[in-house]
Amino acid sequence: MPLWDQINQPVTYAVPFFLLALAIEAWSLRTERHERVGYDRTDARNSLVMGSVSVLINGAAKFVAILGYAVLYVHAPWHLDPHNPLSWVAVMVAVDLLWYVYHRMSHRIRLIWAAHQVHHNSRYFNYATALRQKWNPWFELLIWTPLPALGVPPWMLFTAWSTNLIYQFWVHTETIGRLPGWFEFVFNTPSHHRVHHASDAEYLDKNYGGIFIVWDRIFGTFRAETFRPTYGLTKDIDSTNVFTLQYYEFGALWRDLRSTKRIRHWLGYAFGPPGWEPEASREPTEAR
Repeated sequence: MPLWDQINQPVTYAVPFFLLALAIEAWSLRTERHERVGYDRTDARNSLVMGSVSVLINGAAKFVAILGYAVLYVHAPWHLDPHNPLSWVAVMVAVDLLWYVYHRMSHRIRLIWAAHQVHHNSRYFNYATALRQKWNPWFELLIWTPLPALGVPPWMLFTAWSTNLIYQFWVHTETIGRLPGWFEFVFNTPSHHRVHHASDAEYLDKNYGGIFIVWDRIFGTFRAETFRPTYGLTKDIDSTNVFTLQYYEFGALWRDLRSTKRIRHWLGYAFGPPGWEPEASREPTEAR
């Protein structure tokens, strides 16, 4: 299979539908007067710029990643048959479970949070926010390495991950309320994902699932939506500059690392949860 066919994934062709959904949502909310509901021009523009650049960066990252994935795949003990429908079911479930693991790590390990936080630093929650993506996909690419090592073809992995991303787009909205109970129990929904994007103490670090919310129910990170969330970070970034929004937390981490010469403190700042300090004077999640 040609290299381009291996990295040219469904999410690329879904972009026009993303933009159409965004336009319809923005139109439907045009008369909404509630604070932080709907769209802010600058915020939405920044989200679209970040999404556009991330497409280019992720494309380049896939060229690099597929080389490593190919080596792992060639030396795998067996190779999964992509013509078997059960193989696709297994890969989709495995990708979603690994996403849960990565997503939870990205909220609990500051070095990874520094990259991921950009998806959370908008104070709005809409389809533009769904496109507000990081320009640092390296940690995410590492989490998939077990799959090619177990015989999943790299192109199959990328296709499954693209499908997972496409699913996650529609849950970024306040225009859809609660869905039927059985669906809410199994799948990630707008109600569940609104909780995930909240900065309220009751909602912090909950609902990491991509397609399935059952991982959160199994591992104790589920929280039902009981009141309208406050979106953004617990300490918002006072800037509309896309570079600041992307890299502010890396700069803050660097300043913390320079403030000490103790290895234990370096490890705490880099690999502890956001808000970690040498003195246990506050809860770790307060700085998120």
